[in-house]
Amino acid sequence: MERQDLDLLDKALAQLELEGRIVRVRGDHFILPETADLFTGKLQLHAGGSGHVLAEDQGGKDLFVSSDNLGTALHGDRVVARLIRDARNHGRPRRDQRKEGRILRVIERAGTPIVGTLQKTKNFHHVVADDPRFPRNLYVPSPEGAKLGDKVVAQLDRWENSHVNPEGHIVEVLGQAGAPGVDMLAVIHKHGLPREFPESVSAEARVFGEAVTEADLEGREDLRDRKVITIDPDDARDFDDAIEVQPTDYGWDVAVHIADVSHYVKPGSQLDTEARKRGNSVYLADRVIPMLPENLSNGLCSLRPDEDRLAFSVFAQINKDGSIRHVRFGRSVIRSSARLTYRQALALLESSPKDETARRVHAAWDCSSTLRKRRFAAGALDLEMPEVKVWLDSEGRPQKLELVENDISHQLIEELMLLANELVARHLKQKKQPNIYRIHEKPDPEKLNDYRELAATYGVKAGDLGHRPELQKLLDGLKGKPYASALKIGLLKSLKRARYSPDPLGHFGLSKSDYSHFTSPIRRYADLLTHRSLARDLNPKLHGPTSKDLGPVSEHLSTTERTAADAEKESVRLKKLEYFSALAAAPTKGGEVPSFEARVIEARNYGLLVELPEAMMTGLVPVSSLDDDFYHFDAPRSRLIGRHSKRVLKAGDLLRVQVARVDPFKQQIDFKLASRSKKFREAREDRNEEPPLVW
Repeated sequence: MERQDLDLLDKALAQLELEGRIVRVRGDHFILPETADLFTGKLQLHAGGSGHVLAEDQGGKDLFVSSDNLGTALHGDRVVARLIRDARNHGRPRRDQRKEGRILRVIERAGTPIVGTLQKTKNFHHVVADDPRFPRNLYVPSPEGAKLGDKVVAQLDRWENSHVNPEGHIVEVLGQAGAPGVDMLAVIHKHGLPREFPESVSAEARVFGEAVTEADLEGREDLRDRKVITIDPDDARDFDDAIEVQPTDYGWDVAVHIADVSHYVKPGSQLDTEARKRGNSVYLADRVIPMLPENLSNGLCSLRPDEDRLAFSVFAQINKDGSIRHVRFGRSVIRSSARLTYRQALALLESSPKDETARRVHAAWDCSSTLRKRRFAAGALDLEMPEVKVWLDSEGRPQKLELVENDISHQLIEELMLLANELVARHLKQKKQPNIYRIHEKPDPEKLNDYRELAATYGVKAGDLGHRPELQKLLDGLKGKPYASALKIGLLKSLKRARYSPDPLGHFGLSKSDYSHFTSPIRRYADLLTHRSLARDLNPKLHGPTSKDLGPVSEHLSTTERTAADAEKESVRLKKLEYFSALAAAPTKGGEVPSFEARVIEARNYGLLVELPEAMMTGLVPVSSLDDDFYHFDAPRSRLIGRHSKRVLKAGDLLRVQVARVDPFKQQIDFKLASRSKKFREAREDRNEEPPLVW
């Protein structure tokens, strides 16, 4: 065989190995993985130290790997693992049965930067990683330009023996840990988020100017005289969607207008390449990392009031029972007549309409509430969770936490956006137009059974959760319960994660057979692709996505979405921890340490897992901090009982707690039961009252 043929063979074998289709054994020998109980895939580590090798094929079983069997593999690495036959199912309860393995070799390092704090022992500098999934300190040479306590970005050089620490080098110094803004820079680097736009991309965006031109209006419906409004959060800057709802004899005429980003961002342009690479905008606690340059995202594409804007419009006639009477689509130019915040819309809905804008908002809610009832009647699951908005000062320090409920002003917009997404998806599927769909596959029955057992530990009885009505019944029964958020989160973990796909496989959570993302093209590339598909359907001369392209881009966008969600959650959690840490360090003027209402989610043998409802923050009250008695754990009833006082602490109890300790590295918070004020204690002693079981 010629040398060039050998080189081609080596490359082909290396590619097959990288794809997990063959495995190298004993030097230059290769075998098929399934013939030797070998398993290839990407390693996903968990904060507790264990991990899973993710199955390559959709629907395949992941392989569990304990912390003792990881070797030198790191989160995101592509690995080869061997199935441990004698570790499966022997002596385990049914719900703990799983395929378990041991990692043999790292095929390809993820290459993810390691963000952490620079420390020093007697002889070595090392980086303590922020991410608990990086299990070891990273040894680095004596750094230049970095001080102890600095937050740094490092790169792994080598780690070949699990009995010694990995080695690497510092590539960037972010600043002293705890300094304003450094925590968010760390999040950006940790998750590999983009920062500045390349100048060529920004220059391409500037070409469009700041206003819609006459040439832009060609072939569009002119709707600038229509009463169109937007409803968004207080601090929103990019307005993707506008609505117009009018009551009719048969029900309502609905128009949903979405910013026509596809008019500006053309396939193959540098703007398009960068937007596709980013996949979506990322909303951190202190900033937005946009998918598009600001002059488009907050300017020319944003549906700002009293300015001409290009839109893609969905026109629907809705019957009084929420059924669809007629639908059409078109490209348009609109001029929003009012920019409302959710607070303003809610205020209008809570009083009788006094002007045209208020009447339109009331009509929109009448329609949306009907659509909402119809959706839940069709089997949709109520998986909404309240969110917490962290308000920051000019230096990025948290000043206030605000609980944001999914009230009727949010539901009004949500239902109309769901309607538009569904109608567009259905139309494109019927027309067999290549498109990217938002799918949520049916859950694994085994995971639902495991979840059923979890719910039972909270005293919640459930039927066969494989039947949608039973799942809805369980969720309805959680409303107002102290463990509602814990069990909702547990259910979300039991369900498959929504993702993008070129195949219209339906959306389990929404109970919709047709669903795409269409309503947020400023911040999601998937929506932009859907716009292009719809534009091509309306005008076959236009370029639209092809079936060949949609598979890889669907996988890419699912990944960037997960990355963004993880970064956003971490940024908010860090600011919450900073908020509580600052409160604990600064008692009130009267010398009282701030206390908070907390609800016990679960009692465990090592303490009480509690949640602060107003902050959506969970933490632990360690059993060692309960110093008024010696508590033992009553496992059958999942409660702690005081040996002498017989005080019972269990799920659902309301407590007053104070911050005991904040661990920014583990991103955890410990609480202790709040002590009563001197005035309160004296009043009880005067009345000779026994202390309450729970305070």
